[in-house]
Amino acid sequence: MRITLAALAATTALVLPAHAENFSVVGSWSSLPLHGAYEAPFWSEILPAASDGTITVELTTHNQMGLGLGDIYPLLGQGVYDVAMTVADYAVADAPELEGLDVPLVALTADEARAMVEAARPMVDDIYRDRFNSKVLAIAPYPPQIVFCNKPITGLDDMQGLKVRASGRMTAKLLEALGAEGVNVSFAEVPGALQNGVVDCAVTGAGSGYSAGWWEVSTHLLPLPLGGWDSVVTAMNMDKWNSLDAATQTLLQEQIVTGFEDPAWASAQDSLVNDIACLTGIGECPSGEARSMVLVEASEADFAKAREILTTEVLPEWAQRAGGDWAVRWNDSVGQVVGVTIN
Repeated sequence: MRITLAALAATTALVLPAHAENFSVVGSWSSLPLHGAYEAPFWSEILPAASDGTITVELTTHNQMGLGLGDIYPLLGQGVYDVAMTVADYAVADAPELEGLDVPLVALTADEARAMVEAARPMVDDIYRDRFNSKVLAIAPYPPQIVFCNKPITGLDDMQGLKVRASGRMTAKLLEALGAEGVNVSFAEVPGALQNGVVDCAVTGAGSGYSAGWWEVSTHLLPLPLGGWDSVVTAMNMDKWNSLDAATQTLLQEQIVTGFEDPAWASAQDSLVNDIACLTGIGECPSGEARSMVLVEASEADFAKAREILTTEVLPEWAQRAGGDWAVRWNDSVGQVVGVTIN
């Protein structure tokens, strides 16, 4: 890691900030790989090194601060801290149009997911500027959000009547259309909810579930991306952004792509394969001890059924909820990339 950081700093010709800057940064879940492998090194080491020490960072995470998940971006807009990053779906109560960033089942690989995110980026920029007084700096993925169940299942049909914790509002709508009952449970509370029967299944990333020990309280794993890729948006308070000189803005934008965004996306596809191996014991587990969850292979019929519900029910319902011209903008950008049109 130190060699990599030194190489990043040494091989990039940089215009350094004219003034010293200190950023207060609130990262995403501290226990998950995105923070430990990419966020923390970027803010703590890569960016300060690239700035030759003129940028310093005070880094914590929203769970370490005990922030309500829906409060993270509104507090950023008020200037309580300078930079924040978390799952975009946590902000959809204030910005329902933001649900269009991470649509389930339209991106099955990391490359497809990044193309979807890049197509959505102009919309996301506008949403964060108008709703949260913030400048979007980066969008990185958690791995695809798949299904952990503490009851035997063989496919989507078996989820009818089950209580399922969704990873976002659009996923909840999809699950309800499949006949499941959507239950609102925070990520940290899921293990207890699965163990106590509050929910039968829960949706999250494979790596997140492995790191958080969901394999201890669930038996079956369905690797169908019913929750999309749970995009994590990094944004800076707009007043803070506007106060930076041009050299600092340029340095930050360049470094966050090469030092954080690109590496996070590059690892996303392999992470899914490795994490499934760690959860099921099928294949090599590079992260630690392999577990023994039952892998439920998603069938073509499962995918076709879920995709049909998405395009005929879930997306049109979102278009009505978002209002304005968001459906048109989505069709002209994300829809063109993923081959889906909202009627």
